[in-house]
Amino acid sequence: VQLQASGGGLVQTGDSLRLSCTASRRVSSNNGMAWFRQAPGEEREFVAGIDWRGGSRVYADSVKARFTISRDNPKNMLYLEMNSLKPEDTAVYYCAVARSAVSSRQASAYNYWGQGTQVTVSS
Repeated sequence: VQLQASGGGLVQTGDSLRLSCTASRRVSSNNGMAWFRQAPGEEREFVAGIDWRGGSRVYADSVKARFTISRDNPKNMLYLEMNSLKPEDTAVYYCAVARSAVSSRQASAYNYWGQGTQVTVSS
């Protein structure tokens, strides 16, 4: 499976962005998916996760109520709608496919990763 993340860019505080992740083949039938991010000098951190059907979504406290994760299984797509962006959201954002049907906050639960897309929020 190959994952391709896109949609990042340079925005100002308060702006919105929508990240997309395309899977090279159908993975969504049985697998949870998630977005992680990594800022310079920091560890990769969980942002949002979604189960295989899209019925269960979890968020990091830092993005709750601002970010929305969604998926379109027939199109093999994962999305992250990001609103009210803050400078602390600046990072490389990665999409990932879980080993199981549900998402997890632990990076070790994912066995496929996209290459990342840069999000930079200026103050």
